Amino acid sequence: MGIGAELAGKLSMAEQHEYLRSRLSRRRLVLGGAVAAGTVAASGLLGQSASAAAPTLVGRPATGHGVDGALVAPFGRHLQYGADPRTQFTVSWQVPLAVTRPFVRYGLKPWALSHKIQAEVRDLHTPQLPGSSLPAVDQYYQHVTLTGLHPGTTYYYGVGHDGFDPADAAAFATIGSFTTAPSGSERFTFTAFGDQGVSYHALANDSLILGRNPSFHLHAGDICYADPDGNGTSADSGDYDARTWDQFLGQTESVASRVPWMVTTGNHDMEAWYSPNGYGGQEARWTLPANGPRPANQPGAYSFVYGNTAVVALDANDVSYEIPANYGISGGGQTAWLDHTLAAYRKQRGIDFLVVFFHHCAYSTTNQHASEGGVRDVWVPLFEKYQVDLVINGHNHVYERTDAIRAGSVSKSLPIGATVRPATDGVVYVTAGGAGKSLYSFPVPDSYEGHVQDLDSVPTYYQAKGGHVAETVHWSRVRYTGYSFLSVDVQPAHAGGESTLTVSAIAESGERIDHFTVARRA
Repeated sequence: MGIGAELAGKLSMAEQHEYLRSRLSRRRLVLGGAVAAGTVAASGLLGQSASAAAPTLVGRPATGHGVDGALVAPFGRHLQYGADPRTQFTVSWQVPLAVTRPFVRYGLKPWALSHKIQAEVRDLHTPQLPGSSLPAVDQYYQHVTLTGLHPGTTYYYGVGHDGFDPADAAAFATIGSFTTAPSGSERFTFTAFGDQGVSYHALANDSLILGRNPSFHLHAGDICYADPDGNGTSADSGDYDARTWDQFLGQTESVASRVPWMVTTGNHDMEAWYSPNGYGGQEARWTLPANGPRPANQPGAYSFVYGNTAVVALDANDVSYEIPANYGISGGGQTAWLDHTLAAYRKQRGIDFLVVFFHHCAYSTTNQHASEGGVRDVWVPLFEKYQVDLVINGHNHVYERTDAIRAGSVSKSLPIGATVRPATDGVVYVTAGGAGKSLYSFPVPDSYEGHVQDLDSVPTYYQAKGGHVAETVHWSRVRYTGYSFLSVDVQPAHAGGESTLTVSAIAESGERIDHFTVARRA
């Protein structure tokens, strides 16, 4: 059996990690080694397992499974920016079996991929965990970071390994492309959501996002739900299924292979087996900008600049009262880094907008999670201090948008279609958690574009250190119980004018359910 909910709630991620490792070691002794460390899954995507030797290292002449490399197809390609999106991109992908000499080819024409760079391989082993009937799984993630690229340039790329070359006619259809950020400011679009998982609704949202032609996409955490429990404990509960990541990356490839997929960590992304901080799995699957707080133990905390917009990703597990497995993991370092980063960006010439995204909601009224008091206590004062232009959250599986808020109260009413100026009006918070998982509910009726039912107040609660605290709020402006995502059009200012963010919420049907404008004088 697993740790158990009562005990798990008292353990940090590091304590849970140590418990799992020692528990599995004792189990091996009892069972006489029945759970072999070398047991691998031929493909989590197929959900089958096979006995084999330990994963083959790069440079060996065979895959280690007696399979010709020509028969092993890469899948799950996903792009990520480096710290400078004008010159740095990372190409990541997966293979179902260990291969030799994986690589990326890239160039300025799809038929002229003149550069070839060998990949870094990050093997991720998941044994048959205590209390689980699921097989052991080995997953092989490949990463190549490209640097020295030219701003505002479209590149073509293909991924391969010995026996599978995207430059060959048989694999030519696998070639993709990406475009680096421009050197200056120009109009662009980005999209965002949280709480995606693997479902037809998730796939539908991906398809709609691709149709918006975004420059990048922000994922506010709870990425695939391999851990269905969400308390940082279910790597031990018997429900954790690493193969869900294979399904997720396969599902997302159609858009993430051409649009940088910039993720942060939610509570369902803490996986206790892989590392003491629960982020070892994340570090194997993603290569995100390494410019976050030090020490670098939070892969979901980083920043980048695209045109006139600075984007800051945060790991809200660090400040969550509700789900405390990683509470205080940075020792205050992430908050100090946030303060410094926002201050620097607000002073930087050419940056008009500050966009912050993370998982747990500062302001939401759902029956399931409502608002996270830890975020309110620690980060909201900084958002107000630096006049953050847009805060994007997930965690609650709905769409909800606030009025402009300052010090916990409405500082400006923001009806659908209105304009807010954060320099004087306050901060707007958007919950965009309807990406694909089962939906939550509100304590009051929905109110959205074409179906407006404004309310003066909503009875709800927030999560304090000691538990739920009831409150009646006046800032819940738009509520939509349905699958949706956020689309943001960024328009730099003309001479003497204002730069704008036109923020739209798009339902799974393609209909707009909310829109408003954020304006700032350049």
